[in-house]
Amino acid sequence: MSTDPIKKALTKPKAPERKPLRLSSGSSLLNLACTGDVNAAFLTGHYYYLVGDSSSGKTFLALTCLAEASIKKAFNEYRFIYDNAEDGALMDIQKFFGAGVAQRLEPPRYVDGEPAYSQSIEELYYNLDDAIKEGKPFIYILDSMDALSSDAEANKFQEQKKAHRKGKDAAGSYGDGKAKINSAGIRQVLPGLRATNSILIVISQTRDNIGAMGYGDKKTRSGGRALRFYATLEIWSTCGEKIKKTVLGKPRSIGINSILHIKKNRVTGRDRKVTVPILYELGIDDVGSLVAWLQDEGHWTTKGGKLVAPEFDYTGSEAGLIRHIEKHNLEMDLRDLAQDVWNQIEEAANPNRKARY
Repeated sequence: MSTDPIKKALTKPKAPERKPLRLSSGSSLLNLACTGDVNAAFLTGHYYYLVGDSSSGKTFLALTCLAEASIKKAFNEYRFIYDNAEDGALMDIQKFFGAGVAQRLEPPRYVDGEPAYSQSIEELYYNLDDAIKEGKPFIYILDSMDALSSDAEANKFQEQKKAHRKGKDAAGSYGDGKAKINSAGIRQVLPGLRATNSILIVISQTRDNIGAMGYGDKKTRSGGRALRFYATLEIWSTCGEKIKKTVLGKPRSIGINSILHIKKNRVTGRDRKVTVPILYELGIDDVGSLVAWLQDEGHWTTKGGKLVAPEFDYTGSEAGLIRHIEKHNLEMDLRDLAQDVWNQIEEAANPNRKARY
């Protein structure tokens, strides 16, 4: 029997890896843009990065995936951890995401019976380490990276405060250290995500890129390069046109169009952009987004000013078609149709070249 530790390690049987689960984002269009599958955007065992403008739907998008998990049997044992670092999500959780999410949603930890959220970048990784060591699978949402301070930043603040009170000048800022901590922290978290079949979603706020020249990106974000480097998907959200409805003769804002751009994609490698409507009283309008997309792509046409949707034996208004689909529970048929049309578009865009290898 060999006593060589290297050979012994190489021949030791490995524990079977957990098969990744697939989870919907709650938006069929976003699912297609992320994976090419109308039913899934996220794979368990991975980290995802969501960057967006203020009020562009970042938190809604992140929390909607919990709603999708709550109705999937495969996710029954998952913890729903919402690290509300910026204390900015005050919407009615049960109304928009269901009783299942409201009952299962939890903070990273409790202190003296009260929810305790990450206040520093160090605490984030301590909380993630705790969740991983518990061994139970989880979906962890950080909202947001921008709300976190760091030990270095806190120490520098106290140094400057003391100097000011004594009428002295303190040395300049040393930076908040987030980039360095993220680089080491995410690298250490990834194996734990894979081992527990968990999902980490980090939300960040965009900032104006003051130094952008010519064709450079006009928006940037903080936190360092590691946030993008280790992400399976990097999704950027911007605000499109407001959704309005005329009430008492005046146009009233009833929602936003969130424009979602997949800037990094380890799943398909494809750069894709979709528009997802989010209604103030409903959340993500999945049916409405697919109906609008099928028209925009030219699959459905209008005749005499009326929308013609032969698959649903319908001719009339767009709003009428949405009501028809919802009334007759035809949502799955609509998603299947969207999948077929998406596949046709992707196939038509294929260069159909001979494979080199």
